[in-house]
Amino acid sequence: MKALVSIIMGSTSDLPVMEKAATLLNDFQIPFEMHALSAHRTPQAVEEFARQAAPRGIKVIIAGAGMAAALPGVIAANTPLPVIGVPINATLSGMDALLAIVQMPPGIPVATVAVNGAMNAAMLAVEMLALADSGLAARLADYKEGLKNKVTKADKALREISYPYKVDE
Repeated sequence: MKALVSIIMGSTSDLPVMEKAATLLNDFQIPFEMHALSAHRTPQAVEEFARQAAPRGIKVIIAGAGMAAALPGVIAANTPLPVIGVPINATLSGMDALLAIVQMPPGIPVATVAVNGAMNAAMLAVEMLALADSGLAARLADYKEGLKNKVTKADKALREISYPYKVDE
């Protein structure tokens, strides 16, 4: 089994956020790898990883970083693969990381999800991979149908709650 997605984090302190991406990819049976690489403390390793990701068969990279949050951008600058940035709330409610990731120069895009949004980063990776995999596309459609059913069920439960001044439609 060869990894299709790389989950990269600046340090293992980011794991509580980034493991949500790992869980979703695992649930979709998508092979992935995880690494701790720092744009500031191990810059050569980050560049080498980024340059070798595509030749190794990686299709999408999810990179999480807090504070200065240079990791997703440095990876994107060194690979032709799509990079999804996850700003991590390490300081300033994650706004510093969010702004660092979304403000990339022209030609070096990083798709960016919400602060601590690792699960949505993995979902975006699943959607990208599903473009070329009909089986995965079917599992994705089932997953999204399940999300719809969950909300429909919740709405029904809310309708059954009674309050003296609640108006039923």
